Amino acid sequence: MSDKPQWLIREDASVPVLVALALRQRLGIRSPEDLPTLRDLAVRAPDAVDASAEVEKQWRDYWDMTVEPRAHRSDVPLELIDGFETLVALPATGAEELAAAIAPQATSALLYAQAAHERYVSSMKSHTGGDAYRAYASAIAEFEREVGRRAHSFELNVQVLPLSQRGIWWIGDLTVAVTDGLRRDVVAFDTAIRPVIAELA
Repeated sequence: MSDKPQWLIREDASVPVLVALALRQRLGIRSPEDLPTLRDLAVRAPDAVDASAEVEKQWRDYWDMTVEPRAHRSDVPLELIDGFETLVALPATGAEELAAAIAPQATSALLYAQAAHERYVSSMKSHTGGDAYRAYASAIAEFEREVGRRAHSFELNVQVLPLSQRGIWWIGDLTVAVTDGLRRDVVAFDTAIRPVIAELA
């Protein structure tokens, strides 16, 4: 067994994460406060009532379980929600208000999430020549040069999302969201991902 540091980076535009964000937008949920809205998804009417505190709390728990399921396990069994295929599972008890609130949004949220995921897959094929990880390797090498040591082993999940503002945000202990446009900008992405690598490595 090698004692060489290992780093594991998973990159995706996960359909469950996109569905959760589409639902957040359609329900008028503000949490997480600093995360921008999704592009090309109708924003609710200005006079629409924002989600209740209870729906927002239940969505937040669902969001944490969706982003980092291993770190946020439910105390009760999960149930799939009709209309969302296998993409939305909520606690069998304690999420009734959220389940009722998201039911009418199922079709639009699924269509949006699947289209956004397909755009990510095709853009990564065309922009990176299949080597999505070169950017991370160069940021790790740069970090090692700056600190004068090998990077510690770490794990990082990167969600590449069609957000309305360009940037990078922590959305879990080991997960960041990055705008799709920033991810495709090699130089800017290299600069943006470096502080993230430095925090973990």
